[in-house]
Amino acid sequence: MSQTAHPFDLVIRNARVATASDTFDADIGIAGGRILQLGSGLASGAREIDAAGRVVTPGGVDAHCHLDQPMAPPVRMADDFDSGTRSAACGGTTTVIPFAAQEKGQSLRAAVADYHQRAEGKAHVDYAFHLIVSDPTPQVLDEELPALIREGYTSFKIYMTYDDLKLDDGQILDVLAVAREHGAMAMIHAENADCIEWLTKRLEAAGRTAPRFHAQARPMLVEREATHRAIALSELVDVPILIVHVSGKEAVEQIRWARAHGLRVFAETCPQYLFLTTEDLGIDDSYHGARCVCSPPPRDRSNQEVIWNGLNDGLFTVFSSDHAPFRYDAPEGKKPGGEEVAFRHIPNGIPGLETRLPLLYSEGVLAGRMSLNRFVELTSTNPAKAYGLHPRKGTIAVGSDADLVVWDERERVLRNADLHHDVDYTPYEGRMLRAWPGLTLARGEVVWDGREFHARAGRGQFLRCDAPSLLPRRA
Repeated sequence: MSQTAHPFDLVIRNARVATASDTFDADIGIAGGRILQLGSGLASGAREIDAAGRVVTPGGVDAHCHLDQPMAPPVRMADDFDSGTRSAACGGTTTVIPFAAQEKGQSLRAAVADYHQRAEGKAHVDYAFHLIVSDPTPQVLDEELPALIREGYTSFKIYMTYDDLKLDDGQILDVLAVAREHGAMAMIHAENADCIEWLTKRLEAAGRTAPRFHAQARPMLVEREATHRAIALSELVDVPILIVHVSGKEAVEQIRWARAHGLRVFAETCPQYLFLTTEDLGIDDSYHGARCVCSPPPRDRSNQEVIWNGLNDGLFTVFSSDHAPFRYDAPEGKKPGGEEVAFRHIPNGIPGLETRLPLLYSEGVLAGRMSLNRFVELTSTNPAKAYGLHPRKGTIAVGSDADLVVWDERERVLRNADLHHDVDYTPYEGRMLRAWPGLTLARGEVVWDGREFHARAGRGQFLRCDAPSLLPRRA
């Protein structure tokens, strides 16, 4: 080795390393985009960064976000793979898993091909795809879905609501049977579509169409019933499931019941159920609450406590953003065609890809509500395990990708003007945060230095997923 050669491309010195299981002081030696060595007094690197005792966590894995997903005109998502992954990197997330959504009448493979075209050459961080199965034809069930699972698309989402996406119970059983046979993870959006439609029609007949009535059309019981039914269907097929974006007490009680009876039911929740309430949808009939229309809707403060408890006691496996970006003041966003519309027609979803980690780190870890290790487990390690990306992603270990976040623990006011998505608002505007990523590395490259984003569209790689490591191994 010549005198000018270095064993590492980069060394991060004096890091307070936090994984899902341990916290320790170490230097991190990186070469070829991967972690080569952890220890004290490592040899020099071609580049060196002094973490100065700051906490270093694995890069976040946001396993539930929507980017450039096809929508019915005039509605269009604000973030594509360029702006969405830029936003992710600046918020400490280094892997995203959005959805290749099948439209009814479309082959699932065609949906995947279209989504690859949307992502190609744009992503700044690595990405994988979930599938959305909305039309489980014999061709899809017998040929396309099993083949795609073998090719690295090992998770898919099933909807129990939304007319253009929902499946009936028989169809759900068919799709769950494929998940069982081929070792895939089935995610379920659990809300009772018929109850929602019945309530919506009654509200409309009474002239109650402002955004705040969205919550009245989706009370907790419609989530409770659908969660109960999803659990029963998974029990019948004998396959694990993951209930996404759980909002409050009644669905939580169903999941606790299932766990107590030995069923493998996993659960996910999101920032909106910790930091927003029904009041954010509006306390009058103004349209401003359209910004926070999402499904399930935010609940009340007592339900926020239920969600915090579930994050800490192991009920929740994953903490995701459910980033669904629509501009508020735009004809392709929350005001379709430029009009203030009835709540039924407001595009569902709120932005959160960039703010997911800082919110939970600030209000969970630094507020004393959650351990640092549990934070890493929920936001990085468990998502990587649930969707077949661990240990390449989701941990700080020799051989893992050098996806790292160095945290700056100082107060800052959250302003949409400082964020990097293409949405014209954040529902968390004005909230005081206690921390923000001071440095984000994606496979050993600095993509965010705490002040500036270092763009290189196309540097993000598509990831083929293995069988989820949370699932039992099949003989």
